[in-house]
Amino acid sequence: MKQLICMGILCWMAQAALAQKITVKGNVTDTTGKSLEFATIMLMQPTDSSLVSFTRSEENGSFELKSVSVGSYLFKVTFVGLKPYIRQIAVDGTSDMDLGSIRMRPVSNELDEVTIKGERTPVTIKKDTIEYNAGSFKTKPNGTVEDMIKKMPGIEVQSDGTVKAQGETVKRVTVNGKEFFGRDPKIATRNLPADAIDKVQVYDKKSDQASFSGIDDGQREKTINLELKDKDKKLNFGTFMAGGGTTQRFETKANYNYFDKKAQFSFLGMGNNTNQQGFSMDDYLNFTGAAQRMASGGSVRIEVNSDNTDGVPLSFGNNVYGVMKNWASGINFNNQPSKKTELNGSYFFNLINHTFEQSLTRQNFYPGSTFTSLQKNNQNNDNTNHRLNLTLEHKFDSVNSLKWTSYASYNQTTSRVNSQSQTFKESDSLQNESNRINYRNGDALNLNTNLLLRHRFRKKGRTISGNLNLLHTGSNSTGDLQAQNTFYGDTTQLFSIHQTNDQTSQTTNYGVNFSYTEPIARRKYLEVNYTYQKKQNAVNRKVYDIENENEALNTLLSNHFKSDFTYNRIGMNFRVNQTKYSFAIGFNGQQSVLNGQLLSRDTSINRTFQNLLPVARLNYDFSTSRHLSFGYETDVQEPSLTQLQPVIDNSDPLNISMGNPRLRPEYSHRWRVNYIAFNPANFSSFFSMANIVYTTNKIVYAQSIDANLVRTVMPVNTKEYLSAMADASFGFRIKPINSRINLGTSMTYNKGVNVLNDQQSGVEQYTQGGNIFYDYRFKEILDLSLGANVSYQQTKYEFNKDQNQAFLNETYTAEANATLLKNFQLNTTLNYYIYHSLTNAFNQQVPVWNVSLSRLFLKNKRGELKISCINLLDRSLGVNQRSSVNYLEQERISSLGRYFMLSFTYSLNKAFNPTAGGRGMMRIRRG
Repeated sequence: MKQLICMGILCWMAQAALAQKITVKGNVTDTTGKSLEFATIMLMQPTDSSLVSFTRSEENGSFELKSVSVGSYLFKVTFVGLKPYIRQIAVDGTSDMDLGSIRMRPVSNELDEVTIKGERTPVTIKKDTIEYNAGSFKTKPNGTVEDMIKKMPGIEVQSDGTVKAQGETVKRVTVNGKEFFGRDPKIATRNLPADAIDKVQVYDKKSDQASFSGIDDGQREKTINLELKDKDKKLNFGTFMAGGGTTQRFETKANYNYFDKKAQFSFLGMGNNTNQQGFSMDDYLNFTGAAQRMASGGSVRIEVNSDNTDGVPLSFGNNVYGVMKNWASGINFNNQPSKKTELNGSYFFNLINHTFEQSLTRQNFYPGSTFTSLQKNNQNNDNTNHRLNLTLEHKFDSVNSLKWTSYASYNQTTSRVNSQSQTFKESDSLQNESNRINYRNGDALNLNTNLLLRHRFRKKGRTISGNLNLLHTGSNSTGDLQAQNTFYGDTTQLFSIHQTNDQTSQTTNYGVNFSYTEPIARRKYLEVNYTYQKKQNAVNRKVYDIENENEALNTLLSNHFKSDFTYNRIGMNFRVNQTKYSFAIGFNGQQSVLNGQLLSRDTSINRTFQNLLPVARLNYDFSTSRHLSFGYETDVQEPSLTQLQPVIDNSDPLNISMGNPRLRPEYSHRWRVNYIAFNPANFSSFFSMANIVYTTNKIVYAQSIDANLVRTVMPVNTKEYLSAMADASFGFRIKPINSRINLGTSMTYNKGVNVLNDQQSGVEQYTQGGNIFYDYRFKEILDLSLGANVSYQQTKYEFNKDQNQAFLNETYTAEANATLLKNFQLNTTLNYYIYHSLTNAFNQQVPVWNVSLSRLFLKNKRGELKISCINLLDRSLGVNQRSSVNYLEQERISSLGRYFMLSFTYSLNKAFNPTAGGRGMMRIRRG
């Protein structure tokens, strides 16, 4: 009997427990009765407005909030352009609650206002967009956008300012959806103040043509959009900073920004000799990378450009070392001269002087042999760069529009490198040595313009668009090489070289693309597209031997070469758009023709290729906070001009390179999957991404080495290459102690073919990494951030497993910001770098510690007087460690030592709307 009673009590308790969870449902419409899709429905605690649950309405306006516990709640519905709907509800747990039809009314001009304080959600998911609440990620006073986004889960900021989101490099940063200084993300992240930002949105930006037609063409850029506070109002904000320090260090910068609904204007200027760059230096690095390659001796970096030329990528360091002095200035504007026209433009100028000393130690591995290369470089570079962007978008009427985008840049660079190198055999016997002085001067002009024409037919979903593009690049350079090379063996041989060279290169790339979409059923579309593209290259290089001040043309090293790469592509795609998912499948057929003319050798090359390019994409929304995307696509990549031209480059006589006009284009299969999720109840987030690339006819660099350890390099096609990458991060908060933890892990795997002395052998490279970041906030008094990032890399060689390499790179970070006596701010950051080889004795540790104390004053704390100590421990050394297809290299570079600086910063309009902060206010308007 007792057992039956107990069982009955347990059943009653179980039933009562189940009754505690019910579903709140209803339907959202406007005042006309039209169903509203994607309205935001929230359930909040009435005491502090903390979020309990949320969802979005379906296509028919219906919604369901499941598993709601017994209690009283604040129920809120929002929809863009309509008045928020708010009411109190009480859940008794006896049955599901149907709130019926909820009618959203237009916003009234005369409204009462009630304010509710509460904590805003730090991360939300909107379809394929991840949105961060900027107020949830506090920075030090006068911190930049870069200081803020590096705290956000799933976003990584490298030491050179490169931003990665979900494992991919961010290519573009916009402000309020508008262009900001073209395609240079660092100008926005390193110059805009963090306290001006309300939201940070991360998404994959599709091409303008794909956005118009609704059919994904595979062209996408990882993009960040910065939403400003009070974006519907007129905003004026900016900062001015100037500072001077010991060892003749100085730093100054200023920016001013004006934003309203129709116009934007930004000015920025900067100058310093403290290695601070507020912009990208791609043009400078492209030039000096080539200059460094010419002077790199026995340690030549064949893969110094970004083409994965070895077949297996490197893990380059990203720090700016040495001493760099730079000046820069620019303006950006967005204007809407009429309701149908938008105009955007920017101009940016920078001047750089960069000097550094570098030492390299490299172990080179070849079948049956190993040797060591030592090198020292002393380099001085000067660079001047101008950049101009212009975008015009005009709507002729409701169905016809155009978008014209243009970019131009002009770059001048001078580089002088003094190099000494030595090469030793396994027995430590000196085999060769070289002393070189290499001087190079060059300029380059780049023009890129694109015109997109769009038309919508009366039938919904039927569109046609045409895209015309033109790219022209022209460069001129002159160089001077003086080298003394000594080879040791049975007899000692000494060779002296004095050569000058001049080179002119021209590249013109133009084409047209058409896309037509036709609706064939409800939410089903068919797209037909055609692309014609032509790329013309021409290079004329002349090398002269100097002897007794007389010039003689060196016909072996000189070359005049032209090439044309033309392709025609026609394709068809089928797309289905549903409320929860969309998918597309299609294929393209491409015929490519490669023609080359070796004018100086009276030889021509003509080759034709046909490829079938299938594609498939899927997007699925499990809910409003969980999103999955999958993509498969194929592409053809033609060889570059440098790879094709059959000219011998002896800029470094110990490392000779030459092109190969018989290269075939690469053909790649690419798989991509992405999953993002956010739990609004506990503020946890999860991001994951995986990519796989399988390439046939992969272009790699074949290497051969002679008895004097002189290396000759030439690009060749190999059968296949496999690359895989995965990245995941998980973030969650610990509310009782005001903390947040972000965990991340990443993996890359590359399998390719190494061609050494005409022998092909496999090479595999694994990289596994993990990171953890902890943030703690105590009221407005203390912010503490701790982090660790560990990366393990292993390289396996088929030709000799005893030469397999492994190394470990570790980075530990700590940052604290403390408010003292209300107006004093103490900031300290410590970065501790550890580089450790597991196969040799290399072990380098570099701590970098910065400390600053500032005093805030003036109205709204607009003024800041700060004294800083940079590199307190005086470690004036940069270290990098890398492994590639046949070597392990350690690098040491000179860097800035310890210095002190006193600076003053003035902030214009610092009194931004306080409701945009992490503990902001939610205004409820009642009529």
